[in-house]
Amino acid sequence: MRWENLTGEGEHGRAETALFGADAVTTRTFDTPEFRGITFHEVRARSVLNRVPGASRMPFEWTVNPYRGCTHACVYCFARKTHSYLDLDTGVGFDTQIVVKVNAPEVLRRQLASRRWQGDHVAMGTNVDCYQRAEGRYRLMPGIISALTEHANPFSILTKGTLILRDLDLLVRAAEVTDIGISVSVGFLDPALWRTVEPGTPAPERRLDVVRTLGEHGIGCGVLMAPVIPFLSDHPAQLRATVREIAAAGATSVTPLVLHLRPGAREWFMAWLGQHHPHLVRRYERLYAEGAYAPKWYQRRITRQVHELAQEYGIGPSRPGLTRRIPPAQPAEPPAVAEPTQLTLM
Repeated sequence: MRWENLTGEGEHGRAETALFGADAVTTRTFDTPEFRGITFHEVRARSVLNRVPGASRMPFEWTVNPYRGCTHACVYCFARKTHSYLDLDTGVGFDTQIVVKVNAPEVLRRQLASRRWQGDHVAMGTNVDCYQRAEGRYRLMPGIISALTEHANPFSILTKGTLILRDLDLLVRAAEVTDIGISVSVGFLDPALWRTVEPGTPAPERRLDVVRTLGEHGIGCGVLMAPVIPFLSDHPAQLRATVREIAAAGATSVTPLVLHLRPGAREWFMAWLGQHHPHLVRRYERLYAEGAYAPKWYQRRITRQVHELAQEYGIGPSRPGLTRRIPPAQPAEPPAVAEPTQLTLM
């Protein structure tokens, strides 16, 4: 594998400078049921703050990605292409060959303390999920959250993992000193679709439990309704059922995102589609004939439907800069004493 090519990647896998050399890699396998068939490549990173390319559509400039590759094994994951830079397979290899930046918390703490760092918002979970199963073993996120909290640095986390609740106390503490944003990804509720398209993730209902629990502890949580999968999860009744349950979980916002198929993910997804839904292959070829994204008319239709449903159920689309702060406790005010009133006839 070409470890010298593992660089500080942005949201589109753009190379910057090498993060470490081949001598910094330790490969491990664990013969336990939860990790059977998975190989971990432990590396010591030189940098963990990644600048997002200026051409990116993302609304943030900096990310931290402690892992590369993802055991969630979502067949549509856009980050699959990044594995090709290591000569690793973007299909099964992406799901089972996981790069772990074992020193991520201490490197981040050092970078945040640099005079050059301006305290910009840091987004996590935007490339691969930082709460995938590997996090249960390596426990990198507590150190990362603590480092950000120590510097009162705003951050956000996007996840499909219920493991985030392990760090609930850390998130509550962080929300007391800085702005944090938590979003959970729930694109649909169909159990049969979930089992085949997102086989390594917790069930959608369990993810909505995360939304509910965070809200009960004063941390507002939005839902990224992603992906909406054409012809499989986009029927109006399906959209309604999903938005209804998102609202019932107490989500502060819901933001729909239609499936996009970048190179690397496109080939893997289309192979899955041909196996599980062969009658849809031709329709997908037509819908995505112009590139990675569905046509604008289709995206606008889905967005309009979801936003109308969200309004009906009392939630709205996410708004940039929405504060996720725990409100300070207000001292109880003494009950007002009514003043005597003179009654008159005129």
